[in-house]
Amino acid sequence: MRPTRRTILGVGLAGTAASLFTGISNAASTVRSVKVPPPQKFVGDWASLTAGYSAPDWFRDAKFGIWAHWGAASVPAAGDDWYARDMYLQGHPSYQHHLKNYGHPADSGFMEIQNRWRAERWNPAELLDLYKRAGARYFMAIANHHDNLDCFASSHHEWNSVRIGPRKDVIGTWEKLARERGLRFAVSNHSGHAWHWNQAAYGYDAEGSRQGQRYDAARLTKASGRGTWWEGLDPQQLYTRASMAMPDGITSIAEADAWHAATDGLWNEGVPPDPEFVRRWVLRCQELIDKYRPDMLYFDNHDLPLQQAGLDMAAYFYNRNMEWNGGHLEGVVTAKETPPQRRMGLVDVVERGQKSYIDQFPWQTETCLGNWFYGEEYYRKNLYKTPAKVIHTLCDVVSKNGNLMLSVPIRGDGTIDEKERQIVEEIATWMGRYGEAIYGTRPWRLHGEGSAVNGGGAFSEGGQTSIYTAKDVRYVTRNGAVHALILGWPEEGRVRLTLLGGSNPVGRGEVSRVTLPGSELPLPFTRSADALEVRVPDTCRNSIGLALVINGTGLAT
Repeated sequence: MRPTRRTILGVGLAGTAASLFTGISNAASTVRSVKVPPPQKFVGDWASLTAGYSAPDWFRDAKFGIWAHWGAASVPAAGDDWYARDMYLQGHPSYQHHLKNYGHPADSGFMEIQNRWRAERWNPAELLDLYKRAGARYFMAIANHHDNLDCFASSHHEWNSVRIGPRKDVIGTWEKLARERGLRFAVSNHSGHAWHWNQAAYGYDAEGSRQGQRYDAARLTKASGRGTWWEGLDPQQLYTRASMAMPDGITSIAEADAWHAATDGLWNEGVPPDPEFVRRWVLRCQELIDKYRPDMLYFDNHDLPLQQAGLDMAAYFYNRNMEWNGGHLEGVVTAKETPPQRRMGLVDVVERGQKSYIDQFPWQTETCLGNWFYGEEYYRKNLYKTPAKVIHTLCDVVSKNGNLMLSVPIRGDGTIDEKERQIVEEIATWMGRYGEAIYGTRPWRLHGEGSAVNGGGAFSEGGQTSIYTAKDVRYVTRNGAVHALILGWPEEGRVRLTLLGGSNPVGRGEVSRVTLPGSELPLPFTRSADALEVRVPDTCRNSIGLALVINGTGLAT
């Protein structure tokens, strides 16, 4: 996951603020509400996946999940999602960080960072209690990242968190505690890119006093480990063997950067030259599925990983999930920026962005309070997203038939900092009051009204603060009522909903009652031709906004 490292095409429909709410591209009438029956057995091709898959109700109802995007790259606290690669790119800030704190990458590579990941203060039960209080209905943990370390008790990959680093089954611990708290459990698998992503570890400094001296991956073998902490392990299995190592003779950082960008830096969804990598990846993923029985299998891939292997794995997961659930398909597989003809075969993910329309199929956006792995700079400079930014994103996404997965960065020792904790607590306060207006809802006729537009597609989320005001409203429905999600507090204590004006054809139907979620006390309202106006109690004032439940006849049909 890195906006600055790869080029990604947006999936949202382009449009101006005025056209955003016309109903042309936002109508909910095409939302897939009827489930298709799954086959007795899925096979590894798109025809099978698209014909037989429907997102399960638990996912559509949950709306909000929290992600422990946590692993060895949290240890440097550099806030670099790609630290394990960037530390091998001379001139990159992570290269400089590594040089200063851990030594030259020819002497001390990322495998040493993996063993420094000790999780010595990790209290997963306490974190999960916090996340559940914040309103999360499902929880996801990293099973492996691009650095190729399995965070579980892997029988097919010796570089795993039980054998090195924490010496713990991280996934097994998260899974047990999440289920005890009634949370659905998801795992994220990023290792399908390890085969090209780790090739930078076979490079060298193009300039300086150690020019031409290759980094640790190029010189370490299993035999090299005798008498060390990694005795018996083969670094070549971790670094995936040299298949496109930077050639000799490059003598400038600019040329080295250009070479990497055109080769191992491409976000390659193909298969590696070494078939053993694919074979072992399949075994690792199958074991992850069978041992921990996740409800959701997340792939950090555009399309499914490793071509046929990814298709086979999606089918394998769906089939195993049906076995666990008496023939009912309750599983979710994700991929990013899925082409329209494949969207119905899985759940589409938009990284750090939204959609500009109501998608007919359930989808998910993912974002983070800071960067994906913990970054001390985000703490020091107060760069975290505000609670309002998170909640407003959730409301916008839910109105378009999506879910929000929020990452709360964890330090290498297993803790979150006090600023992150305060943000999550503020989210918990708002969700405790208004979350019932979000869970279990479905899109309305249009997704919203207002002038603020956040765009659409990957990496379109904007900055750390919200752009919305109380004039920006998102709509959803449940049990015959319309829920209005107000993205700010109305200063005069009066909410104005223009889509529900008596002369607006979108707001057709009769309004009989308006309440706050969970309250039986009706709020005073007037309905003119132009708008429905509702008086809200000042005792509910907060900096984020509120939700209204609007009942009547014919409003939600």
